[in-house]
Amino acid sequence: MVLPQPLCRVECLGEGDALGFDPQRCGQATLFAVRYRGEIYLWRNRCPHLGTPMNWQQHAFFNATADRLVCFAHGALFEPDSGQCVQGVCLGQALTPLAYDITADGWLRLTENFNEAGNTE
Repeated sequence: MVLPQPLCRVECLGEGDALGFDPQRCGQATLFAVRYRGEIYLWRNRCPHLGTPMNWQQHAFFNATADRLVCFAHGALFEPDSGQCVQGVCLGQALTPLAYDITADGWLRLTENFNEAGNTE
């Protein structure tokens, strides 16, 4: 994968939205971006409990009130800004953040390489 990797234009990510991306073209979202309280966060799409993807359908990462990220495999809840698990089997663990930048013309880009297993390099 060539870095930086463009993901989307930042205006496509509204408040309380989450978007999954497959920059490695492996057939499922390996990372996701969220906008929460005006800030953007980029997370590896793996629950720290079992390493399963967080979403159960495309772009479904938030709970119904859009105040927590949820692992749909077992219901663990995570803070959108810190990635800390605040409820569930992985309490005290956290999502893995990924580095990004935003270009002058408004593109959100992944700037950190990670392998298919989700480990950063």
